[in-house]
Amino acid sequence: MPSIAQSGATAPAERLTKTLFLRVTAITLALASASPADVVSQSLLDRPPNLSGGWVGNSGTLYFNFLHRFTESGEPEHKVSNVPTFLVAAGLPKRTLLGFNYATNSQLALRFPNEWEFFGRFAALLQDEGSPIDLAAQAGYNLAAEGADAEVSLGRRVGPARIMSAARVLSDPIESGKTRYAIAGGGTLRLGRFLALAGDVASLTSREAGERVAWSAGLHMAIPTTPHTLSLQAANTLTSTLQGSSRGGDDVRYGFEFTIPLTLRRYFGAGARPPSHGGEEVPAAPDTTRVATPDIDARTPAPGVPAPAPPDSLISDSMKVVTPDIDVRTRDTARTARAVRNASIRNFAFTPGRIEIAAGTTVQWKNNDPVAHTVTATDGSFNSGLIEYGKTYSRTFTERGTYNYYCIPHTFMKGVIVVR
Repeated sequence: MPSIAQSGATAPAERLTKTLFLRVTAITLALASASPADVVSQSLLDRPPNLSGGWVGNSGTLYFNFLHRFTESGEPEHKVSNVPTFLVAAGLPKRTLLGFNYATNSQLALRFPNEWEFFGRFAALLQDEGSPIDLAAQAGYNLAAEGADAEVSLGRRVGPARIMSAARVLSDPIESGKTRYAIAGGGTLRLGRFLALAGDVASLTSREAGERVAWSAGLHMAIPTTPHTLSLQAANTLTSTLQGSSRGGDDVRYGFEFTIPLTLRRYFGAGARPPSHGGEEVPAAPDTTRVATPDIDARTPAPGVPAPAPPDSLISDSMKVVTPDIDVRTRDTARTARAVRNASIRNFAFTPGRIEIAAGTTVQWKNNDPVAHTVTATDGSFNSGLIEYGKTYSRTFTERGTYNYYCIPHTFMKGVIVVR
């Protein structure tokens, strides 16, 4: 049975719901900024309410999304019914997402009040990785429909907009063995770094009595300094499964979706210790960071290092000079002073989590997350301040020792620098 709440006598529940929806929407417009759209993928900023858009998340991350859609019965009861859909999924390697949707109060099949959809999704192509389009495929099993469902989705980002389409093959929940087909399309438009408008439509290729074209629209936002996203939306569908999002009804439902990603990599030590290379530091990848070093002409010997003597064939014994001994430590110090070790901040984790370097090495962290982080010493000896997305922070470690650090807004993020 649907969960029911009695509205107040002074205002109908529908009017109250719409007013709250509009007021919260107006408040969130303050989050809009003039910055260009980020390319970092987020589950709600890059897809409309009823389309997956080929979203597969990040490897090593557990996702918990909960969607609530409400409808009001009208006079005289003004009863509000809630239909929630919960998504639990895990981001796996090779651009794969594995999970399930659970919807209560589903009306897909009257013999099943609840709807379970188990699915796996694979992204064959990703535009963010250099492909011209996003291409993904999903296959699953719906317990209420007692059959398998599948979807192939396409997507392409054009400036601040992302356009998506999908083709679906569905089991018929009423007539066993019958196959239904549906098509869908939609898009998102970034209004800034934290906001996006989204919408979609879908339809079964042959609709039966009571089945309408499905649609949804929403204002999606990323909550600053957190990994969470929120959608305020309206739709004429009940659930967000492939079956539910392909069938529209006569009632418009207002609701919200909230996402909770849980980064598990920090618990399993992914990237905690770099692989051994015989005790030698692996050279850092080239980057655009300029480390402050004296300008030295290539034709001029390095300070403290005499120029090499010309070949013996060009000078006589009387012209030979004695070359002074070169302190090997001088060259080693010059080399390590110019060494840069790159590290990244991604998926709410420092990678690698443990870095071993020689004294005089500079460590540079780059923030690849869409939220700000800090690199702060546990003992307070250094603090980067907030590092915005795409920005870097560098620090040179000249003294031997162990330096533990963490992120102030996200204290579970920890790392360690070991200076030999």
